Amino acid sequence: MKVHFFTGFPGFISSQLIRTLFQKKQTQQVIAIVLAGETIKAHQEKNKILKEFPNGSIRIVEGDITLPNLGLDNQLIEEIVPQIEVFWHLAAIYDLAVPRDIAWKVNVHGTTMVNEFVRTLPHLKRYMYFSTAYVAGTREGVLRENELIRPFTFKNYYEETKYEAELRVEDLKSKIPLTIIRPGIVRGHSETGETIKFDGPYFFLNLVERLKCLPIIPYIGQSTSTINVVPVDYILNASTFLASEQEAEGKTLHLTDPNPHPVQEVYRTMVKLVTNAYPKGRLPFAWAKLSLQIPFIRRKLGVEQETLDYLTWNATFDTTEAQQILQKGGITCPDFIQTMPRMIDFYLAHKEDKSYQIQIK
Repeated sequence: MKVHFFTGFPGFISSQLIRTLFQKKQTQQVIAIVLAGETIKAHQEKNKILKEFPNGSIRIVEGDITLPNLGLDNQLIEEIVPQIEVFWHLAAIYDLAVPRDIAWKVNVHGTTMVNEFVRTLPHLKRYMYFSTAYVAGTREGVLRENELIRPFTFKNYYEETKYEAELRVEDLKSKIPLTIIRPGIVRGHSETGETIKFDGPYFFLNLVERLKCLPIIPYIGQSTSTINVVPVDYILNASTFLASEQEAEGKTLHLTDPNPHPVQEVYRTMVKLVTNAYPKGRLPFAWAKLSLQIPFIRRKLGVEQETLDYLTWNATFDTTEAQQILQKGGITCPDFIQTMPRMIDFYLAHKEDKSYQIQIK
């Protein structure tokens, strides 16, 4: 049975990936590297997973992906390096408002260190690297899976550093078996609504929830763009399938919604489901952006100002290769509008729990 190694544990996606791998019996042995400060949380999550899957094994090792050999001591390295067959790299700073130096250290330098470590694995069957569809920055039009083109600008430092990190992983394609995953904006489970943090599309739920006392809630600007949001279960099913699918080796694949909905339709549905009324009127986009430059308003509404940049961005992610490969496993992306009620039910049930909310600066 293959040993799978994870960075990014005990984050939501890495934790759920381990559950999915155990459920599908793709492995029963996992090694997860965690920062010293995350050890207690990691062991708590490990115990939860093993309660569900008692035949599984999760070994927690302390380390730091920004250090040579990931900060692991030599004795441990000698022990685990021959065991690792699938390496999952998910550790990253995902905050759209992250300062550049912090994002660079973790996303770029950290990935460089991971790449060097991965190259030492003698029995590696697959390196699964989680990038993002938004490495495209401000490029518009049709964005293809086999393209990695430096845009003129990026919308934030998260995008820039993930682009730089993917460049460094791309260089390994001729040297090791790898698959680069580019997810869209990830939301909770399409059937249960479960997530562990309210970011991305949840910022707009925060906005609607906090404005619902008003007589009307207006549209924000007038966008003709679509928004690409995918449920976490699609990411889990697709990526675990791709990890053992030979055709995915050496590929960069968009795990984005092949049929994204217009921003206006998504917002309209959110307002209706939360308030039982449709939005009316229209707040000019420039006014909305200007108001979110004020920290008090951002915190009051629970919205990061960088979120607005995605509402008027006119780009379409081509998913031809991903869809062709995933068709073998019968894996498709659930529709956002159809499954939104479950997302909103979960949000409303947990909106007062501060552990779900992102700290807005």
